[in-house]
Amino acid sequence: MALLWALFLALLAGAHAELPGCKIRVTSAALELVKQEGLRFLEQELETITIPDVYGAKGHFYYNISDVRVTQLHLISSELHFQPDQDLLLNISNASLGLHFRRQLLYWFLYDGGYINASAEGVSIRTGLQLSQDSSGRIKVSNVSCEASVSKMNMAFGGTFRRMYNFFSTFITSGMRFLLNQQICPVLYHAGMVLLNSLLDTVPVRSSVDDLVGIDYSLLKDPVVSNGNLDMEFRGAFFPLKEDNWSLPNRAVEPQLEDDERMVYVAFSEFFFDSAMESYFQAGALQLTLVGDKVPSDLDMLLRATYFGSIVLLSPTVINSPLKLKLEATSPPRCTIKPSGTTISITASVTITLAPPMLPEVELSKMIMEGRLSAKLTLRGKALRVKLDLRRFQIYSNQSALESLALIPLQAPLKTLLQIGVMPLLNERTWRGVQIPLPEGINFVREVVTNHAGFVTVGADLHFAKGLREVIDKNRPADVAASHVPPPSAAAA
Repeated sequence: MALLWALFLALLAGAHAELPGCKIRVTSAALELVKQEGLRFLEQELETITIPDVYGAKGHFYYNISDVRVTQLHLISSELHFQPDQDLLLNISNASLGLHFRRQLLYWFLYDGGYINASAEGVSIRTGLQLSQDSSGRIKVSNVSCEASVSKMNMAFGGTFRRMYNFFSTFITSGMRFLLNQQICPVLYHAGMVLLNSLLDTVPVRSSVDDLVGIDYSLLKDPVVSNGNLDMEFRGAFFPLKEDNWSLPNRAVEPQLEDDERMVYVAFSEFFFDSAMESYFQAGALQLTLVGDKVPSDLDMLLRATYFGSIVLLSPTVINSPLKLKLEATSPPRCTIKPSGTTISITASVTITLAPPMLPEVELSKMIMEGRLSAKLTLRGKALRVKLDLRRFQIYSNQSALESLALIPLQAPLKTLLQIGVMPLLNERTWRGVQIPLPEGINFVREVVTNHAGFVTVGADLHFAKGLREVIDKNRPADVAASHVPPPSAAAA
């Protein structure tokens, strides 16, 4: 009985789980590019290591090693891969760190000092990043694991007291190696929990698209990591800015990601586009009014001739009034995605009136327009862009079939009006695009769009338009290192 009840609850939870409107998959093919950029960032971070002075005495000999700086990182072997338990795992082995420090030696009244270069050999670093969603739906580095060790130190002393330094070298190198071991993991922990999270803060979560609508890219659950991929599910829903709590139920087909040849794949369901058109409809943006000179002269003459019988019966003060043409969507447009292509269906009313100044408008006709647009999707940089083309157009009257026959002569002129006057306005907006949830400085290149039944996928490669250091320095938070100190076990070698 308990098993049946548990199964029922699981099915109930699954039935009410929110479906994603957008999915993103990062494949192992992207890891080499990410590793190259990440290692440059890691080298710069390791150069910030500060090592306390090493000093001591032996009889009448006093020594002091100070101003220790890490100058460079030499890599022999490194590997970055996905791991289900750790999400993202970086292994560095047999690396070396270049060091530069000041030496001082005092023996009775004799003093020697100067700067020397050294190296830390056999450096091994194993660090893992765990990714999750925070309370706002943003992807975050939630934990950093780290193990680091330095096997030996090499120093080449010179000068008058070279033999004395060599005598103390065992104490000096052991102390520096111990301190260096203790410093690597705290630096990596801060880099992950603070600096990389400042980079992830540049990923849009809930932001405005324009003055009318916004988009919600909240993560619906923690990222899922397999041996070859990192999969993320986003809400992917537009909303009117004036109705912040507005939501549209997602009843579309859930997008699926199955390929892994390219670096990244993005999938959008029909719900993604439907929510955009519903939001603009709710915001009152899907309407257009043309008055007077804005109505093409040929169409103006044709409309006046078509409705001459109605116009001639009007008052002389109204007959020569400007013509007004109003197009307004009667319901939100709907998107249909098939392997053959993407189409958008729209139904609108067309109202033709005379608009005499300072007098009430006189309605001549009101008709229904049905249109079908083809939509071509492209991804440029981080912007998803759409180009629309009018494929099918029909007008009819909802009053009588006879009136619909009378509207046939208006079919071609109105279609021309839409193609010349309306479609460029729509394409100007849709071609501006909407941003995909990627961090600042990372763009898509070499995109390939593929249509499926109910959703569309875009396969692409990644390109770092800006380095990690540049983006992180731009978005670097206030110093919060004290609140992100790793536990001693994470920093110990």
